[in-house]
Amino acid sequence: MSASFLFLKKSEKNTPAAREKCGKRAGLLGILLNILLAAAKIAFGAVSGAVSVLADGMNNLTDCGSNVVSVVGFKVSGKPADKEHPFGHRRAESVSALVIAVVILAVAAELAIQSVESIFSPEKTDFSRGLVIVLGVSVLVKLFMFLMNRSLYKEFSAETFKATATDSLSDAIATAVVLASLFVSRYTGIELDGYMGMAVAVFIAFSGASILKETVSRLLGHAVDRETVKKLEADICAFEGVHGVHDMALHDYGEGKLYATAHVEVDSHMTLKAAHDLADKIEKAVEKTGVALTVHIDPLVLDDPAVNRLREETERAVHEIDAAFQVHDFRVVGGKEHANLIFDVAIPFGCALSDEQVLARIEERISLMNENAGVVATIERQNLD
Repeated sequence: MSASFLFLKKSEKNTPAAREKCGKRAGLLGILLNILLAAAKIAFGAVSGAVSVLADGMNNLTDCGSNVVSVVGFKVSGKPADKEHPFGHRRAESVSALVIAVVILAVAAELAIQSVESIFSPEKTDFSRGLVIVLGVSVLVKLFMFLMNRSLYKEFSAETFKATATDSLSDAIATAVVLASLFVSRYTGIELDGYMGMAVAVFIAFSGASILKETVSRLLGHAVDRETVKKLEADICAFEGVHGVHDMALHDYGEGKLYATAHVEVDSHMTLKAAHDLADKIEKAVEKTGVALTVHIDPLVLDDPAVNRLREETERAVHEIDAAFQVHDFRVVGGKEHANLIFDVAIPFGCALSDEQVLARIEERISLMNENAGVVATIERQNLD
Protein backbone atom coordinates (compact mmCIF):
# COMPACT_ATOMS: atom_id res chain seq x y z
CA MET A 1 0.00 0.00 0.00
CA SER A 2 1.30 3.45 -0.89
CA ALA A 3 1.93 6.00 1.85
CA SER A 4 -0.31 8.43 -0.03
CA PHE A 5 -3.27 7.07 1.99
CA LEU A 6 -1.91 9.22 4.86
CA PHE A 7 -2.60 12.40 2.90
CA LEU A 8 -5.19 11.61 0.20
CA LYS A 9 -8.73 10.31 0.08
CA LYS A 10 -9.42 7.02 -1.68
CA SER A 11 -11.20 8.89 -4.48
CA GLU A 12 -8.10 10.98 -5.28
CA LYS A 13 -5.78 9.61 -7.96
CA ASN A 14 -2.23 10.20 -9.16
CA THR A 15 -2.86 13.66 -10.58
CA PRO A 16 -0.72 16.83 -10.46
CA ALA A 17 -3.05 18.15 -7.74
CA ALA A 18 -2.70 14.95 -5.69
CA ARG A 19 1.05 15.02 -6.19
CA GLU A 20 1.25 18.61 -4.91
CA LYS A 21 -1.01 17.86 -1.95
CA CYS A 22 1.07 14.83 -0.91
CA GLY A 23 4.29 16.78 -1.29
CA LYS A 24 3.14 19.69 0.86
CA ARG A 25 1.57 17.54 3.59
CA ALA A 26 4.52 15.15 3.75
CA GLY A 27 6.81 18.18 4.02
CA LEU A 28 4.76 19.69 6.85
CA LEU A 29 4.79 16.36 8.71
CA GLY A 30 8.56 16.24 8.25
CA ILE A 31 8.93 19.76 9.70
CA LEU A 32 6.94 18.79 12.81
CA LEU A 33 8.83 15.54 13.43
CA ASN A 34 12.25 17.09 12.83
CA ILE A 35 11.56 19.99 15.21
CA LEU A 36 10.60 17.54 17.97
CA LEU A 37 13.66 15.36 17.36
CA ALA A 38 16.02 18.34 17.15
CA ALA A 39 14.74 19.83 20.42
CA ALA A 40 15.10 16.53 22.30
CA LYS A 41 18.58 15.71 20.94
CA ILE A 42 20.04 19.18 21.46
CA ALA A 43 18.73 19.25 25.04
CA PHE A 44 20.08 15.78 25.95
CA GLY A 45 23.28 16.33 23.97
CA ALA A 46 24.05 19.53 25.89
CA VAL A 47 23.45 17.81 29.21
CA SER A 48 25.47 14.67 28.37
CA GLY A 49 28.29 16.50 26.57
CA ALA A 50 28.04 14.17 23.54
CA VAL A 51 29.24 16.03 20.44
CA SER A 52 27.74 13.44 18.09
CA VAL A 53 24.31 13.79 19.75
CA LEU A 54 24.42 17.58 19.48
CA ALA A 55 25.49 17.29 15.83
CA ASP A 56 22.69 14.82 15.20
CA GLY A 57 20.21 17.31 16.67
CA MET A 58 21.56 20.11 14.49
CA ASN A 59 21.20 17.78 11.52
CA ASN A 60 17.49 17.40 12.33
CA LEU A 61 17.21 21.16 12.58
CA THR A 62 18.63 21.61 9.08
CA ASP A 63 16.24 18.90 7.90
CA CYS A 64 13.43 21.26 8.89
CA GLY A 65 14.84 23.76 6.42
CA SER A 66 14.97 21.05 3.77
CA ASN A 67 11.33 20.22 4.44
CA VAL A 68 10.38 23.88 4.04
CA VAL A 69 12.20 23.92 0.70
CA SER A 70 10.35 20.77 -0.42
CA VAL A 71 6.95 22.27 0.53
CA VAL A 72 7.74 25.43 -1.45
CA GLY A 73 9.05 23.32 -4.34
CA PHE A 74 5.85 21.29 -4.60
CA LYS A 75 3.80 24.48 -4.38
CA VAL A 76 5.73 26.12 -7.22
CA SER A 77 5.86 22.98 -9.39
CA GLY A 78 2.08 22.71 -9.23
CA LYS A 79 1.61 26.11 -10.88
CA PRO A 80 0.33 25.99 -14.49
CA ALA A 81 2.38 27.15 -17.47
CA ASP A 82 2.51 30.89 -18.03
CA LYS A 83 4.08 33.43 -20.41
CA GLU A 84 7.46 33.33 -18.66
CA HIS A 85 7.44 29.53 -18.23
CA PRO A 86 5.59 28.03 -21.22
CA PHE A 87 6.64 24.49 -20.30
CA GLY A 88 5.39 24.74 -16.73
CA HIS A 89 7.21 24.77 -13.38
CA ARG A 90 7.90 21.06 -12.85
CA ARG A 91 11.66 21.61 -12.57
CA ALA A 92 11.04 23.41 -9.27
CA GLU A 93 11.05 19.91 -7.74
CA SER A 94 14.57 19.36 -9.05
CA VAL A 95 15.64 22.71 -7.61
CA SER A 96 14.20 21.62 -4.24
CA ALA A 97 16.14 18.37 -4.41
CA LEU A 98 19.29 20.34 -5.29
CA VAL A 99 18.89 22.56 -2.20
CA ILE A 100 18.32 19.49 -0.01
CA ALA A 101 21.51 17.91 -1.40
CA VAL A 102 23.52 21.06 -0.61
CA VAL A 103 22.09 21.12 2.93
CA ILE A 104 23.07 17.45 3.41
CA LEU A 105 26.65 18.20 2.30
CA ALA A 106 26.82 21.24 4.61
CA VAL A 107 25.67 19.10 7.55
CA ALA A 108 28.29 16.49 6.69
CA ALA A 109 31.03 19.14 6.64
CA GLU A 110 29.96 20.61 10.00
CA LEU A 111 29.73 17.16 11.58
CA ALA A 112 33.21 16.30 10.29
CA ILE A 113 34.68 19.47 11.83
CA GLN A 114 33.06 18.76 15.21
CA SER A 115 34.14 15.12 15.05
CA VAL A 116 37.80 16.07 14.44
CA GLU A 117 37.68 18.38 17.46
CA SER A 118 36.18 15.56 19.54
CA ILE A 119 38.87 13.10 18.40
CA PHE A 120 41.72 15.40 19.51
CA SER A 121 39.92 16.67 22.61
CA PRO A 122 37.69 13.81 23.78
CA GLU A 123 35.27 14.41 26.64
CA LYS A 124 33.51 11.90 28.86
CA THR A 125 29.97 11.25 27.67
CA ASP A 126 27.27 10.99 30.31
CA PHE A 127 25.10 7.93 29.64
CA SER A 128 21.41 8.15 30.56
CA ARG A 129 18.30 6.12 29.93
CA GLY A 130 16.49 9.20 28.64
CA LEU A 131 19.20 9.81 26.04
CA VAL A 132 18.99 6.21 24.85
CA ILE A 133 15.20 6.44 24.54
CA VAL A 134 15.41 9.70 22.57
CA LEU A 135 17.96 8.26 20.13
CA GLY A 136 16.04 4.99 19.80
CA VAL A 137 12.79 6.80 19.03
CA SER A 138 14.67 9.01 16.57
CA VAL A 139 15.88 5.97 14.62
CA LEU A 140 12.32 4.64 14.39
CA VAL A 141 10.90 8.02 13.33
CA LYS A 142 13.54 8.46 10.62
CA LEU A 143 12.94 4.93 9.33
CA PHE A 144 9.22 5.77 9.12
CA MET A 145 10.04 8.95 7.16
CA PHE A 146 12.34 6.97 4.87
CA LEU A 147 9.68 4.35 4.10
CA MET A 148 6.98 7.01 3.66
CA ASN A 149 8.99 9.14 1.24
CA ARG A 150 10.28 6.11 -0.67
CA SER A 151 6.70 4.92 -1.13
CA LEU A 152 5.61 8.37 -2.32
CA TYR A 153 8.55 8.48 -4.75
CA LYS A 154 7.53 5.14 -6.25
CA GLU A 155 3.98 6.42 -6.75
CA PHE A 156 4.66 9.97 -7.96
CA SER A 157 8.30 9.77 -9.23
CA ALA A 158 9.09 13.12 -7.61
CA GLU A 159 12.81 13.75 -7.04
CA THR A 160 12.11 15.61 -3.80
CA PHE A 161 10.59 12.47 -2.27
CA LYS A 162 13.66 10.48 -3.30
CA ALA A 163 16.05 13.07 -1.86
CA THR A 164 14.10 13.24 1.40
CA ALA A 165 13.99 9.44 1.64
CA THR A 166 17.77 9.27 1.19
CA ASP A 167 18.26 12.00 3.79
CA SER A 168 15.97 10.20 6.27
CA LEU A 169 17.80 6.89 5.83
CA SER A 170 21.14 8.67 6.34
CA ASP A 171 19.78 10.23 9.52
CA ALA A 172 18.53 6.87 10.82
CA ILE A 173 21.93 5.26 10.25
CA ALA A 174 23.75 8.26 11.73
CA THR A 175 21.64 8.17 14.88
CA ALA A 176 22.04 4.40 15.20
CA VAL A 177 25.84 4.82 15.02
CA VAL A 178 25.71 7.53 17.71
CA LEU A 179 23.61 5.24 19.90
CA ALA A 180 26.09 2.40 19.41
CA SER A 181 29.01 4.66 20.41
CA LEU A 182 27.22 5.55 23.65
CA PHE A 183 26.91 1.88 24.58
CA VAL A 184 30.57 1.25 23.72
CA SER A 185 31.62 4.19 25.89
CA ARG A 186 29.35 3.05 28.71
CA TYR A 187 30.55 -0.55 28.94
CA THR A 188 34.18 -0.35 27.72
CA GLY A 189 35.27 3.15 28.67
CA ILE A 190 36.48 3.74 25.10
CA GLU A 191 35.39 7.12 23.78
CA LEU A 192 34.36 6.62 20.15
CA ASP A 193 32.19 9.72 19.94
CA GLY A 194 34.49 11.60 17.55
CA TYR A 195 35.33 8.58 15.38
CA MET A 196 31.68 7.59 15.06
CA GLY A 197 30.79 11.16 14.20
CA MET A 198 33.42 11.19 11.42
CA ALA A 199 32.10 7.90 10.00
CA VAL A 200 28.59 9.33 9.98
CA ALA A 201 29.85 12.53 8.29
CA VAL A 202 31.45 10.52 5.47
CA PHE A 203 28.28 8.47 4.96
CA ILE A 204 26.09 11.59 4.88
CA ALA A 205 28.49 13.27 2.43
CA PHE A 206 28.28 10.34 0.00
CA SER A 207 24.46 10.42 0.19
CA GLY A 208 24.38 14.16 -0.48
CA ALA A 209 26.84 13.90 -3.36
CA SER A 210 24.74 11.17 -4.98
CA ILE A 211 21.58 13.29 -4.80
CA LEU A 212 23.49 16.35 -6.05
CA LYS A 213 24.92 14.50 -9.06
CA GLU A 214 21.56 13.08 -10.13
CA THR A 215 19.70 16.36 -9.62
CA VAL A 216 22.24 18.47 -11.53
CA SER A 217 22.07 15.93 -14.36
CA ARG A 218 18.29 16.41 -14.57
CA LEU A 219 18.56 20.19 -14.51
CA LEU A 220 21.14 20.08 -17.30
CA GLY A 221 18.76 17.96 -19.39
CA HIS A 222 19.78 14.32 -19.05
CA ALA A 223 18.69 11.73 -21.58
CA VAL A 224 15.32 10.08 -21.10
CA ASP A 225 15.66 6.34 -20.37
CA ARG A 226 15.92 4.14 -23.45
CA GLU A 227 12.87 2.04 -22.48
CA THR A 228 10.66 5.13 -22.78
CA VAL A 229 12.21 6.05 -26.14
CA LYS A 230 11.85 2.53 -27.56
CA LYS A 231 8.23 2.25 -26.42
CA LEU A 232 7.40 5.59 -28.05
CA GLU A 233 9.08 4.49 -31.29
CA ALA A 234 7.12 1.22 -31.25
CA ASP A 235 3.83 3.06 -30.59
CA ILE A 236 4.43 5.37 -33.56
CA CYS A 237 5.49 2.57 -35.92
CA ALA A 238 2.30 0.67 -35.04
CA PHE A 239 0.20 3.21 -36.98
CA GLU A 240 -0.86 2.17 -40.48
CA GLY A 241 1.09 4.04 -43.13
CA VAL A 242 4.20 4.58 -40.98
CA HIS A 243 7.34 3.00 -42.46
CA GLY A 244 9.81 4.15 -39.83
CA VAL A 245 10.75 6.82 -37.29
CA HIS A 246 14.03 8.61 -36.66
CA ASP A 247 15.55 11.78 -35.16
CA MET A 248 13.42 11.33 -32.06
CA ALA A 249 14.24 13.81 -29.31
CA LEU A 250 12.68 13.72 -25.85
CA HIS A 251 13.00 16.58 -23.38
CA ASP A 252 12.29 16.15 -19.67
CA TYR A 253 10.86 19.37 -18.21
CA GLY A 254 10.22 17.87 -14.80
CA GLU A 255 8.55 14.81 -13.40
CA GLY A 256 5.66 13.69 -15.57
CA LYS A 257 6.28 16.38 -18.21
CA LEU A 258 7.89 15.09 -21.42
CA TYR A 259 8.07 16.88 -24.76
CA ALA A 260 9.13 15.04 -27.91
CA THR A 261 9.75 15.55 -31.61
CA ALA A 262 10.00 12.76 -34.18
CA HIS A 263 10.49 12.37 -37.92
CA VAL A 264 7.97 9.85 -39.25
CA GLU A 265 8.57 8.18 -42.61
CA VAL A 266 5.61 7.68 -44.95
CA ASP A 267 5.13 6.73 -48.61
CA SER A 268 6.05 9.68 -50.84
CA HIS A 269 2.77 9.16 -52.74
CA MET A 270 0.70 9.91 -49.62
CA THR A 271 -1.26 13.12 -50.10
CA LEU A 272 -0.46 16.15 -47.95
CA LYS A 273 -3.88 15.97 -46.28
CA ALA A 274 -3.48 12.28 -45.46
CA ALA A 275 0.00 12.88 -44.05
CA HIS A 276 -1.30 15.76 -41.94
CA ASP A 277 -4.19 13.64 -40.63
CA LEU A 278 -1.77 10.82 -39.78
CA ALA A 279 0.50 13.23 -37.86
CA ASP A 280 -2.49 14.56 -35.91
CA LYS A 281 -3.65 11.04 -35.08
CA ILE A 282 -0.20 10.04 -33.81
CA GLU A 283 0.21 13.20 -31.72
CA LYS A 284 -3.19 12.82 -30.05
CA ALA A 285 -2.63 9.13 -29.28
CA VAL A 286 0.82 9.75 -27.78
CA GLU A 287 -0.46 12.70 -25.75
CA LYS A 288 -2.61 10.26 -23.77
CA THR A 289 0.61 8.61 -22.51
CA GLY A 290 1.81 11.90 -21.02
CA VAL A 291 4.14 12.90 -23.86
CA ALA A 292 3.57 16.09 -25.87
CA LEU A 293 4.73 15.00 -29.34
CA THR A 294 5.34 17.05 -32.48
CA VAL A 295 5.56 14.96 -35.67
CA HIS A 296 7.58 15.88 -38.76
CA ILE A 297 6.59 13.92 -41.87
CA ASP A 298 9.39 12.58 -44.11
CA PRO A 299 8.38 11.23 -47.57
CA LEU A 300 9.99 7.92 -48.48
CA VAL A 301 10.34 6.72 -52.08
CA LEU A 302 9.37 3.04 -52.10
CA ASP A 303 8.47 2.18 -55.70
CA ASP A 304 11.61 3.28 -57.59
CA PRO A 305 14.02 0.34 -58.10
CA ALA A 306 16.95 2.62 -58.89
CA VAL A 307 16.47 4.68 -55.72
CA ASN A 308 15.98 1.54 -53.62
CA ARG A 309 19.21 0.07 -55.02
CA LEU A 310 21.17 3.24 -54.23
CA ARG A 311 19.67 3.34 -50.74
CA GLU A 312 20.73 -0.27 -50.08
CA GLU A 313 24.25 0.43 -51.40
CA THR A 314 24.52 3.51 -49.19
CA GLU A 315 23.33 1.68 -46.09
CA ARG A 316 25.78 -1.15 -46.79
CA ALA A 317 28.65 1.32 -47.17
CA VAL A 318 27.74 3.10 -43.94
CA HIS A 319 27.34 -0.15 -41.98
CA GLU A 320 30.81 -1.26 -43.11
CA ILE A 321 32.19 1.64 -41.08
CA ASP A 322 30.05 0.86 -38.01
CA ALA A 323 26.98 -1.35 -37.77
CA ALA A 324 25.49 1.04 -35.22
CA PHE A 325 25.30 3.91 -37.73
CA GLN A 326 21.83 4.67 -39.12
CA VAL A 327 20.87 6.17 -42.50
CA HIS A 328 17.67 8.16 -42.95
CA ASP A 329 16.13 10.98 -45.02
CA PHE A 330 17.59 9.34 -48.14
CA ARG A 331 16.82 10.90 -51.49
CA VAL A 332 18.40 11.05 -54.94
CA VAL A 333 18.82 14.21 -57.01
CA GLY A 334 20.22 14.08 -60.56
CA GLY A 335 19.95 12.20 -63.82
CA LYS A 336 20.96 8.87 -65.31
CA GLU A 337 24.67 9.71 -65.72
CA HIS A 338 25.30 11.30 -62.33
CA ALA A 339 23.30 11.47 -59.13
CA ASN A 340 23.75 13.14 -55.76
CA LEU A 341 22.85 10.96 -52.80
CA ILE A 342 21.46 13.19 -50.07
CA PHE A 343 20.98 11.63 -46.64
CA ASP A 344 21.57 11.94 -42.89
CA VAL A 345 23.71 9.57 -40.84
CA ALA A 346 23.06 9.14 -37.12
CA ILE A 347 26.11 8.05 -35.13
CA PRO A 348 26.46 7.38 -31.36
CA PHE A 349 27.68 10.15 -29.07
CA GLY A 350 30.59 7.95 -28.04
CA CYS A 351 31.90 7.40 -31.58
CA ALA A 352 35.68 7.94 -31.55
CA LEU A 353 35.73 9.17 -35.16
CA SER A 354 35.18 12.85 -35.86
CA ASP A 355 32.29 13.91 -38.08
CA GLU A 356 34.79 14.76 -40.83
CA GLN A 357 36.40 11.30 -40.61
CA VAL A 358 33.02 9.57 -40.79
CA LEU A 359 32.04 11.64 -43.84
CA ALA A 360 35.35 10.94 -45.59
CA ARG A 361 34.99 7.18 -45.07
CA ILE A 362 31.40 7.22 -46.35
CA GLU A 363 32.44 9.11 -49.48
CA GLU A 364 35.32 6.69 -50.08
CA ARG A 365 33.16 3.58 -49.78
CA ILE A 366 30.31 4.92 -51.91
CA SER A 367 32.74 5.99 -54.65
CA LEU A 368 34.04 2.42 -54.79
CA MET A 369 30.50 1.10 -55.20
CA ASN A 370 29.27 3.77 -57.59
CA GLU A 371 31.75 6.21 -59.10
CA ASN A 372 28.94 8.29 -60.61
CA ALA A 373 27.33 9.04 -57.26
CA GLY A 374 28.06 12.18 -55.30
CA VAL A 375 27.54 12.30 -51.53
CA VAL A 376 25.77 15.08 -49.62
CA ALA A 377 25.60 13.66 -46.10
CA THR A 378 24.82 15.27 -42.74
CA ILE A 379 26.34 13.64 -39.65
CA GLU A 380 24.20 13.71 -36.50
CA ARG A 381 25.33 12.47 -33.09
CA GLN A 382 22.51 10.82 -31.17
CA ASN A 383 21.85 8.42 -28.31
CA LEU A 384 21.64 5.12 -30.22
CA ASP A 385 22.19 2.67 -27.34
